[in-house]
Amino acid sequence: MSFFSDLAYQYIDGEWRVGSGSWDIIDFNPYDQEKLASVTVAGVDQVDEAYRAAERAQREWARTNPYSRRLIFENALRIVQERENDIIEAIVVELGGTRLKASYEVRTAQEFLREAVQLALRPEGRIVPSPVDGKENRVYRLPVGVIGVISPYNFPFLVTLKSVAPALALGNAVVVKPNQNTPVVGGGLIAKIFEDAGLPAGLLNVLITDIAEIGDALIEHPVPRVISFTGSDKVGRHVAAVTAGHFKRAVLELSGNSALIVLDDADIDYAVDAAVFSRFVYQGQVCMAANRVLVDRRVEAEFTEKFVAKVKKLRTGDPRDPDTHIGPLINSFQADALTALVERAIAEGATPLVRGRTQGNLVEPTVLSGLPADSALYAQEIFGPVVLLRSFDGEDEAVRLANDSPYGLSGAVHTGNVERGARVAQRIETGMIHINDSTVHDEPLVAFGGEKASGVGRLNGDSTVDAFTTQKWVSIQHERTLFPF
Repeated sequence: MSFFSDLAYQYIDGEWRVGSGSWDIIDFNPYDQEKLASVTVAGVDQVDEAYRAAERAQREWARTNPYSRRLIFENALRIVQERENDIIEAIVVELGGTRLKASYEVRTAQEFLREAVQLALRPEGRIVPSPVDGKENRVYRLPVGVIGVISPYNFPFLVTLKSVAPALALGNAVVVKPNQNTPVVGGGLIAKIFEDAGLPAGLLNVLITDIAEIGDALIEHPVPRVISFTGSDKVGRHVAAVTAGHFKRAVLELSGNSALIVLDDADIDYAVDAAVFSRFVYQGQVCMAANRVLVDRRVEAEFTEKFVAKVKKLRTGDPRDPDTHIGPLINSFQADALTALVERAIAEGATPLVRGRTQGNLVEPTVLSGLPADSALYAQEIFGPVVLLRSFDGEDEAVRLANDSPYGLSGAVHTGNVERGARVAQRIETGMIHINDSTVHDEPLVAFGGEKASGVGRLNGDSTVDAFTTQKWVSIQHERTLFPF
């Protein structure tokens, strides 16, 4: 498809280039395996070129009037709105996302672009009192310089933009490495939008490559001062270690194992709807997805019956079909791994209330109950359409089970008493939690991030300003200081 092949290049210093690496990434449609594009990976030399271009361009960009900077984001927002249908189609084809998922991603990305327009004007300095007579303390909020962004395959358009747009708006330059499964939607497409929006050359660079080619060059390079990484906790630990060793700042949004808790006074029908969406949106390939659904034993039978009935109605198939609820997993490795996980759970004693089939990359929904309490699967992130049901007796046990995980990204509590839900929510060790809603949310003004192995740092709103700027103290002595020697 020309749309993909036209954007399957490296984008360095305002130029579309062929990669200098030694092999090609093949971009496939995960549903029908159609070849979308082939791109030669970027080499270490191009990593240096991209960062050096960003470093040069950023100096002038930081001096640009923020009212002028924000015009770029107004243009980018208009372009995304005009090309919305094309972008949705690209998400469906390259990610295997359903049209519902693709529409949600594009609409949410537009909200983040709207916020970027305002973000250009948000950084404010302060005058801070001094105990020293005659001294004036000024604290300036300045861009950090250059930011490296490593984005995932599951929400590549949204997640990349929510780092790229604010970073640029705040006066920084950016180098992006999209996931190799989504090189266009997470990379080339975003570069094209900002190129057409009038962003000066060098401020946004896209490198389609892999650690097998460049090693740690992307995060070890001396130019970037912040690395914004979204992905697995395994890779996140490595990114954290390398960046810390080079005195860089890292913002890490990592794996999740969210629990959706259904208390005994919940609206069961509504809780079922929320739980099905929370687990199965984009085939469950969402870090915030509800891996575990915890249900009070007093409503377990009613909830389970209705939940299973609704899951059985979900339609798995071609994501281009508007009636499809569940499309393909991103590749055969993920599909095989998920199938093996289900088989392992059943071998450990779980009961499959719904047992989905695996056909190629299509994995139908599976609902498991009765997994032994000591199973390690309860603590594992499950990246696909498989859910674990577990009962509890009372709030204390619900909190204990929800917290029995190395992760703490998102969650939800369903109850007829919102204050009761708030009390339970505050006891859950997680960065985000939602009362009487799904576990999957992202908004431009609210701090987004996790606890424990789900990450370090926050993005969105004021948190993004903190992540992508630094503070500088400039003092002015209006009187003469008396020095002791």
